[in-house]
Amino acid sequence: MFLDEVEVSVCAGRGGPGSASMHREKFAPRGGPDGGDGGRGGDVVAEADSSLNSLQRFQLSRSFKAASGGAGGPSRRHGADGQSSILSVPPGTLAWDAATGQLLADLDRDGATAVLAQGGKGGRGNVHFASPTHQAPRRRELGEPGVTRAIRLELRLIADIGLVGLPNAGKSTLLAQLTGARPKIAAYPFTTLSPNLGVADMGEGRVLTLADVPGLIEGAHEGAGLGLAFLKHLARTRVLVHLVDASLGEDASIAAYRQVTAEMEMHSPELSAKPTVLALNKLDLIEAGEGLRLQTRLAELLPRELSILGISATTGAGCAPLLAEAGRLLNRTPLGTELAEAESGGFRLYQGPRGLSREYSVERVGDSFRVAGESLERLIAVTDLDDDSSVIRLQRQLAKIGVEAALLQAGAQEGDEVQIGLEAFTFYPDPAPAGLRSDHEQPGR
Repeated sequence: MFLDEVEVSVCAGRGGPGSASMHREKFAPRGGPDGGDGGRGGDVVAEADSSLNSLQRFQLSRSFKAASGGAGGPSRRHGADGQSSILSVPPGTLAWDAATGQLLADLDRDGATAVLAQGGKGGRGNVHFASPTHQAPRRRELGEPGVTRAIRLELRLIADIGLVGLPNAGKSTLLAQLTGARPKIAAYPFTTLSPNLGVADMGEGRVLTLADVPGLIEGAHEGAGLGLAFLKHLARTRVLVHLVDASLGEDASIAAYRQVTAEMEMHSPELSAKPTVLALNKLDLIEAGEGLRLQTRLAELLPRELSILGISATTGAGCAPLLAEAGRLLNRTPLGTELAEAESGGFRLYQGPRGLSREYSVERVGDSFRVAGESLERLIAVTDLDDDSSVIRLQRQLAKIGVEAALLQAGAQEGDEVQIGLEAFTFYPDPAPAGLRSDHEQPGR
């Protein structure tokens, strides 16, 4: 089974917690804070591997999680960084954020890598919070949570030449004739249900990659039949070989060519504009004179720049000149942007806006309130709510950015529960000394 699109869940590792250690040494009884920082959480990374040709390995395993960072230690020891989780994918794989539709990476060459989910930063140890007025802080930070998201992986095959045509036009037979590939071949339509790749030896060390993709039917640009699976795999090809079953006669051959061309045009004008060789296949089933007349007639009716050759994919007649003509067009066709970057050793990486959004919202949920905001939730996640000094600092930060005022405006009253991220607090508005009291705190603290 060929799998060319799948959705997976990825979760980067959480950063390790910082340490709240105080230096202890025989002749230094008041050595001060020496807690080290936590290690960084591991990333979830996609890596293109040329030994793969489908996304089949994700059929059963669709959830991937990287390791968390290690905790900081005394004597300013830094926690170990978490191990990243590597997702091996075939070259030509696109990675999309399933929730937003944003393109995260285009892994269009062997060895290309992209971070799909970034690990959280390690928490700072108490050595960072010492000051002239607070020389022995117990405060530390917990590590930031790693990014969690759903990723849609989509494979688009990379090939020099794409074979197109209606079902049963002979594409699989031609691929086998030119490359020695062994796709499924039978005398009925829709034999090919998944793309096939083959490599043709042109001599002098030059090889061409050919892709035979599922046949096309009317409405393919809207997803009819295997249309979208057919069309998206042609996006990266540079030259098309359009096969037509010449044994059906002049009218049917012209109609077949125009139907496939129209579907490509409606899907993408760039696709239909690719350099194309028209191959009149199955000439072994008709008289030689009839084949020549059909070739001449099509040359009169179809665009003059179109190369038209007669072949028999079954016997091999005309296949060598066809491959030579496709190679000639390939030499005249510049590399596309994505392929040029791949040839130069680079790859395209798409990144969203840097930094956290400082916007937040307040909404009433039953008898409680929920405050949602990326920066706020991260702030809560790294705060050690079991430490009084850390909680007091958190309260000041929330008051400074206006969370308390926003809660009052939304109708919150003293004693109401407020949810921020995964933590619940009890609301105490000014003039009480604590605006938000963590449920971790005991009354009377």
